[in-house]
Amino acid sequence: MMMNAAHCINEYGQPVGEALPDWKPVTLPAGEVLNGRFCQLIPLEVAHSEALFNAFSTAQDDRDWTWLGAEQPVTVEQMQAWVSHKIEDPQLVPYTVIDKMRNQPSGVVCYSAIDTSNGALEIGHVTWSVLMQRRVTGTEALFLLLSHAFGLGYRRVAWRCDSLNTASRRAAERIGFTFEGRFRQVMTRKQRNRDTDWLSIIDREWPAISAAISTWLGEDNMDKHGVQKHKLDRFLL
Repeated sequence: MMMNAAHCINEYGQPVGEALPDWKPVTLPAGEVLNGRFCQLIPLEVAHSEALFNAFSTAQDDRDWTWLGAEQPVTVEQMQAWVSHKIEDPQLVPYTVIDKMRNQPSGVVCYSAIDTSNGALEIGHVTWSVLMQRRVTGTEALFLLLSHAFGLGYRRVAWRCDSLNTASRRAAERIGFTFEGRFRQVMTRKQRNRDTDWLSIIDREWPAISAAISTWLGEDNMDKHGVQKHKLDRFLL
């Protein structure tokens, strides 16, 4: 049977998917604590609500919530309801991002659309406070999630965002996600149309991406305050 990286040719001369004779379904992420140099991901709890509310309240306005499904909570009680909704959703594995330098919760992120039979999941519900934006903690948090997913044997990690949310798409592409395409009029959100952009990293790509991000995060490039010598794209060749 002839084979290349993308497909095989069967006995009828037809192209078929690459053979996976040893494939077995993977396990559901169990919400383990994920430790990094600059941040720690811990299972989201209602007890984190007040600290998260304080972190999100440092923003001057609610522009970071424009493309999210929810409105920014304006009281601790609303934040508690927002957090509870994520904890109670059986399709999510939600995390609080702890900024180690500040020793405080600074954002929320989830595994979602988890398909253990096919080894695919998404990183979604990415909600960074201004304390995380354009800082090493955001990149490291995503790196920890990617490392954990591929370590569990997942074959694909996806990222999707509003096609008009260019900052989200750039953030994904910056750490190695590949743009796959755009689903037009896939949903409505906040009484507006949403086209959705899809990106992914697959298992055969991950070793090179992982090595690049690890080098970028390392002490030779990143000092203890999270200040880089060289940008990540220097290492993602």
